Amino acid sequence: MSDKLKIARGSGNVFRDIGFNDDEAENLRLRSELMMRIEVFYENSGMTQAQAAKAVGLTTPRFNALLKGKITLFSLDALVNIATRAGLRVSLLVKKAA
Repeated sequence: MSDKLKIARGSGNVFRDIGFNDDEAENLRLRSELMMRIEVFYENSGMTQAQAAKAVGLTTPRFNALLKGKITLFSLDALVNIATRAGLRVSLLVKKAA
């Protein structure tokens, strides 16, 4: 095999790299980060899905959708509220784009 593999440096935002515009890519990045943090909360909690769902104010099917990464079902605002109910502190840092 003499084909050379081409490697492209990523932007740091996988959503931008796969073609989303900058606004949407940043929103998706933030939402995915919150979803992952909520999942870690659940994994470390020792609770069942039903117990964790109740603790964060969701139905079990909705919480399951979050754990499955159904990002389109959750707004950034909703995820901030869920994370806060999970006992997580969400903060925002705004700085000039590079």
